[in-house]
Amino acid sequence: MHRSDGYYIELDDRAEKMLRTAEFLGCGHNGIVYLIPGKKVIKIFRERKVCEKEYNILKRTSKSKYFPKVYCHGTYYIVRDCVEGERLDKYIKNNGLNREISCNIIKLIKEFKKLNFSKLDIRCKDLYVKNDLSLMVIDPKNNYSRECTYPRHLMKGLNNLGVLDEFLEVVKTENNELYNEWNLRMRQYLSTGIK
Repeated sequence: MHRSDGYYIELDDRAEKMLRTAEFLGCGHNGIVYLIPGKKVIKIFRERKVCEKEYNILKRTSKSKYFPKVYCHGTYYIVRDCVEGERLDKYIKNNGLNREISCNIIKLIKEFKKLNFSKLDIRCKDLYVKNDLSLMVIDPKNNYSRECTYPRHLMKGLNNLGVLDEFLEVVKTENNELYNEWNLRMRQYLSTGIK
């Protein structure tokens, strides 16, 4: 966790057993992630409500190639596939942004729309680039409860990495209608902070 205050969560026997052989992978604002046998992870959440929301998103997206498969869950944890690869922001810092990844980002946002997400957005750090340059979502948040009609946080991250214009050029060649909307809204957001 980013905060240094401790907390205690009582887990069921199944989760306790998994943790005996687990390897710590990392932590974030909402939980701690451990690698367990079978190329799976167990994510233990700080709050029951956040666990339930993420589990519901992962269940609703179970047929999408962009989301990890869920195996089981408890009140405060989810067991899902381990997502291999490199975080999108780190990948771009190390390798730059190429056309294939830009196209895969566009396809991902279109998939969000197909999944009836009301939030068509994600942060760079919640996307992983796999070896074949496909993308996987690791931390879906509020996709059905918040509204954002374009990938604002994602493009803000790309802007911070210095590759937004490069990304938007690919959007322009792939889908001019999306380009017109995303470019206009992002330029307004960057200049005024208006969403």
